[in-house]
Amino acid sequence: MSSRVLGLVRASHPEPGVAVTTVAGLLAWGVGHRPSGIISVVLAVLASQLAVGWTNDALDAERDATVGRTDKPVAAGAVGRRTTAWAATVAAVACPLLALTTNPVAAFWLTVALISALLYDWPLKATAFSVLPYAVSFAALPAFVVLALPGEPSPPGWLLVAGACLGAGAHFANVLPDLADDARTGVRGLPHRMGATGSRMAAAGLLLAATAALVLGPPGPPSAVGLAAVGTAAVVPPLSWYAGRSAVRDGGRPVAAFRAVLLVALIDVVLLVASGRVV
Repeated sequence: MSSRVLGLVRASHPEPGVAVTTVAGLLAWGVGHRPSGIISVVLAVLASQLAVGWTNDALDAERDATVGRTDKPVAAGAVGRRTTAWAATVAAVACPLLALTTNPVAAFWLTVALISALLYDWPLKATAFSVLPYAVSFAALPAFVVLALPGEPSPPGWLLVAGACLGAGAHFANVLPDLADDARTGVRGLPHRMGATGSRMAAAGLLLAATAALVLGPPGPPSAVGLAAVGTAAVVPPLSWYAGRSAVRDGGRPVAAFRAVLLVALIDVVLLVASGRVV
């Protein structure tokens, strides 16, 4: 039982799941949620991340086994495909129910984010529209957090643009380690069609655009810290990808690109919370 639970945890994509959930919790705190509101946001977003991660591994089990992905618990036999699919179903049902503890409008937007992310898992992952679910889901996430406040204030447009750019950039960076494996199994999303160099450039540009939107979007002049964050977003991804080509690996796969995205996302959220200029 303990090994099955551990397998489920690993199959949930814990690193990005924890990162996205933490970002949502920090944003909820930054926009002024009470402790009960922060808990509601965190639990609902965590359920959405579990649903997406488990769905991904359940659907990709055969493909992951074909390319020898020993870091994937379902493909490696550490947890059953049916068990993972049932866990994904439970989490997917729990997500909107937990979101409804805020208000129906906010719950609708988190449900949009969830459905969009699930559509990436199937069927959009292997199409030229693979980036679309990332952009939609990451834009809908901050919309949910802001709309969950009492009075349902409208989320500012620049915040949605920043979320969409961050999500799209995450897609290009996240796929980079899988380009060769995906080619063997017939997956051809937008990053595959653009190639490794084009995907790196797209990821770097989108992450920079997300940070710039957070710095320049709110009313008033940008702070020195904000401008420094823009500079960091311009430098960190290229340096991380260069340094990580041989040094940073996970299950035999370079993951520096995606970890650079997480770092930029954390910088962006800290910047956003510290500025106090969200709503």
